[in-house]
Amino acid sequence: MDFLTSATLIHPSGETTTYYTGGSPAGTPLIFIHGWPDLAQSWHHQLRYFTSPPFDKRYCVYALDMRGYANSSGPHHKSAYSLKTLVSELVDFAHQLNIDKAVWIGHDWGAAIVSSLAAHHPSLFLGMTLLCVPYRTLELGLLHTLSLINRSLYPKEEYPYGQWEYMAAYSSSPSTAMTAYSSLELEKWTKLLYVRHDPSRYGRPAHTSRVLRDGWFAGRPDLIPDLPMEATSLDQPLYEALLESHRKHGFFPPTAYYLNHEANAEYAKSEAGDGKLEFPVLYVDAKHDAVCSPSTTPRMADGQRASVKDLTVEVVEASHWVMLEKPAEMNSALERWLGSRLELGRSGSGSQV
Repeated sequence: MDFLTSATLIHPSGETTTYYTGGSPAGTPLIFIHGWPDLAQSWHHQLRYFTSPPFDKRYCVYALDMRGYANSSGPHHKSAYSLKTLVSELVDFAHQLNIDKAVWIGHDWGAAIVSSLAAHHPSLFLGMTLLCVPYRTLELGLLHTLSLINRSLYPKEEYPYGQWEYMAAYSSSPSTAMTAYSSLELEKWTKLLYVRHDPSRYGRPAHTSRVLRDGWFAGRPDLIPDLPMEATSLDQPLYEALLESHRKHGFFPPTAYYLNHEANAEYAKSEAGDGKLEFPVLYVDAKHDAVCSPSTTPRMADGQRASVKDLTVEVVEASHWVMLEKPAEMNSALERWLGSRLELGRSGSGSQV
C-alpha cells in the first residue's frame, strides 16, 4: 500500500504491531482492525477512499496487522490471542500514538476485538463500526454465541452447534484444524475463501455447520478447485500478501483466536457499565454471510439492539468479506454514517479530539 506510511510499534510485552497510516495527522482518527485470516491490506479500498480528496484533510486512517499476521509478531501461546491481551495492546497503540478518541472499525474477529475494547474502554471511542459480527456476540464467548442459533434453520438434534460447529471443532482438536490447513494447497484455498456470494445459497445451512461430522473441507481438501481470480473479491497484490503472511506464520496464530472462548467470557465480566454504549454505532450486515448475518440468525442482533443507544444498520448484498466484495457500498455506508451520526467528513469538521 504505497499510498500509506508503514511503521512498527513495540508494546511493553516486547511484541510488535505493524500498521499503516495516511491522511491528515490533525484529522479524526479512523482505526481499521481486520479479522481472520486477513491483513491490514484487506481494507485497501476503504483506506484509499478515506485518504483521497476531500477526506485526506479530514481523517487520519490507521490499519493494523493484528497479532500473528504479516509483519506483526506471532507468538506460539494461545493466551497471546485472548481478547484481554489484544484489547490491552489496542489501548497501548492509542496511547503511544496520542489518540484520545477515534472511530474504531472492525471486521470478523476484528469486530469482536473492537467490541471488547468498546465495552471495557468506551472513553477511547467517538464511534464504532462493525462489519458482519454484531456487538454482544462473539466477544462474550462461544457458549453465549451458541445461545443465539436459529433453531428453525438448525434443529438442535441435527445441528447441536448450528453454524458454529467449526468453532467447536477448533476447540475440541486445534491440532486437527492446523493439520488440515497445513495440508492444503494454499494458493487454491486462499482464493476459495474469498469467493463472491452465491444468491442461490441464501437461507441454507452454512458449510461451517458440518465440520465436526464431515471433517475440515468435507474431508477432501484435494478437491478444492483452482478458481480464477475474477471469481473472488481479491486482487493480485492482496492475494500475494495473504500467501506471504500465511507462509511466514503458519496456522497456529489464526487458530489461536478460537482457543480463548472461556477466557474471553471471563474477561467480559469486567466490562464498564455492563457493556452499554452511549456513542454511535454502525453495523454493516453482509446479508449473504451464512454464519453471522442476523437476516438468517435474528438473535444475533438482539444484544446489539439492547446495548447500543445510537445504532445504525446498513444491509449489503455481499458475502462475509463485504469490504472487498462491495467496496463502493461499504464506503458509502461508512461515509453517510460518519456525516449523519458523528457530523464528520463535512467541510470544517474532522479535527482529532
